Amino acid sequence: MTAIAAVIYGPDEDCDVLLTDFAHDLARAGVAVAGLVQVNAGASCAEIDMELELVGSGRRFNICQDLGSGSVNACRLDPAGLAAAAGALRAALEQPASLVIVNKFGRAEAEGGGLVAEIGAAVEQGLPLIVGVPKRFTKAWAAFAGELDDRVPCSRAALDAWWSRQVPAAAE
Repeated sequence: MTAIAAVIYGPDEDCDVLLTDFAHDLARAGVAVAGLVQVNAGASCAEIDMELELVGSGRRFNICQDLGSGSVNACRLDPAGLAAAAGALRAALEQPASLVIVNKFGRAEAEGGGLVAEIGAAVEQGLPLIVGVPKRFTKAWAAFAGELDDRVPCSRAALDAWWSRQVPAAAE
């Protein structure tokens, strides 16, 4: 059975930096990591420009659309950018991997889109999987994942502990 870590985080926790640092550290240590991590930079798309980085390649996909000044609380996710990132992740999953990281189970995934197919592909392949899950989407995540996941706090220590339990299985 696939090991799934759902990193549950609130608005004051920076899961993006946690998952990015974790993925980069493992890749530097020689672990074959496939996945997408979110890198927030600049201020070109309202307050934060959102990009997804394909782990291992460094390739980035802009997933933020500028909706203008009248859209303060609107979702700025660019579906075309997310679809391009999903395609790159799908291709990455065709290569050997010891771990898959998906930056977020957000609104798009809660509605059945986004990276749901790629999350499913990782599970189908039996790969250990880490997914960031904002607290506001925990009910949708629970409905999607069933009870197949481990809930992990948004901390490096908790993530390291979860991964250390997976290492023997990932090495097989």
